[in-house]
Amino acid sequence: MTPDPTLPSPPPGCPAHDSGRRIPLYGPEYAADPQAYYAYMRHYGPSAPVEIAPGVDATLVTDHATALKLLQDPGNFRKDARRWRDVAEGKVGPESPVVPMLGYRPNAMFTDGAEHARLRQAITDSLAKVDSRRISDMTKRASDYLLSQVSGRGSIDLMNDYVKQLPLLVFNELFGCPADIGDRVVFGISGVFEGVNAEKANQVLGQAVFELVALKRARPADDVTSYLMRHEARLTDEELVHQLILLLGAGAEPLRNLIGNTLHRLLLHDRYADGGLIEEAIDDTLWENPPMANYAPHYPAADMEFGGTELRAGDLVLVSMTAANTDPALVAAGQTGGRRAHLSWSAGPHACPSKELARLVTMVAIENLLNRLHDIELAVPEDSLTWRPGPFHRALAALPCRFTPQVVQRPVPPRATEPSAREENAPAGRKAERGVWGSFLQWLKG
Repeated sequence: MTPDPTLPSPPPGCPAHDSGRRIPLYGPEYAADPQAYYAYMRHYGPSAPVEIAPGVDATLVTDHATALKLLQDPGNFRKDARRWRDVAEGKVGPESPVVPMLGYRPNAMFTDGAEHARLRQAITDSLAKVDSRRISDMTKRASDYLLSQVSGRGSIDLMNDYVKQLPLLVFNELFGCPADIGDRVVFGISGVFEGVNAEKANQVLGQAVFELVALKRARPADDVTSYLMRHEARLTDEELVHQLILLLGAGAEPLRNLIGNTLHRLLLHDRYADGGLIEEAIDDTLWENPPMANYAPHYPAADMEFGGTELRAGDLVLVSMTAANTDPALVAAGQTGGRRAHLSWSAGPHACPSKELARLVTMVAIENLLNRLHDIELAVPEDSLTWRPGPFHRALAALPCRFTPQVVQRPVPPRATEPSAREENAPAGRKAERGVWGSFLQWLKG
């Protein structure tokens, strides 16, 4: 992979500067100005050599046409992470903070061919059983609960008080999690995406979801976990656990970042002041500031030349959805193909199966917040906002806002889910030790 001889200097602060190193995507410099990094990478051609964690190499596709070609070519590019050569050769170990996001799981994301089709069909059929009104009601309940915690004080950190928690409340209800399991799911999902003690968080998440599967085997209900169990694909318990982890993960970091990045856009741009433009703001966010900046891991099935780069079988190849969506060649040619032709939901056989659900949750979460806190505004200068470092996500660390304090009598909503026998029989002290999900369930009881 040889850079163009006219290659400019790396962005200020980039550790690759004058070193010949791969371009690191995990530091605060990249998080502060990713577009400067993408502009630099484009001089390498359609893809560039990057480092996504210390010692973890990858090739990042930044060109829209090349990314689309990769995503639509399951014959030459496989998803099964057991092909990852650097793991097989011991260069990347299980302790790496990116392994929980990239390591093999027997789910629809990391399988190919007929096995992928079987697992994906189980997911799409099960999600199709949940109608949009039910999703809207779940989202509004979660939104009302979170806003009830802050409405009287006149200030809110939208990321930490609202955005980070809302999707997991919705998905815990959607999957029928009782309080004791749901709180551990929240902990596990958050740790995996943050990369903080990720190996331990991954273990907690796996154990919690395993317990959820056992619970639903004994007491199936009207939830997605039970729908998956009853599907004609006849998923094993292990397969169920990993499809649920995939769906819960999709309902955590990507969805919270879509909500957060859209709110950021709405607060900063007056042209969205008309409440009817929320959908337009969502689309603009997906084009210009998508929630997962770089992901879609693939592995060449054989040694090949692709997009001007020599790849070996099993090399880790990622797609930069942000760079592809903002590809100058695409923009200059006017080849956007419509408001929703971006790659933020991926493309090809592994395109996101729940994008309409994600859009609906985002829409309701933002509408309800703006209706409740109608004069909300940013409480700090725009240039003081910081973005969380990381190679995959695009997410604000905080979004401090202010509004007129309110005294609100909250409605008593219907109870969302039944507690498990384990929760009902827990000692009094244990019942008092509630996390976010347990507190939400208690609030629902009135």
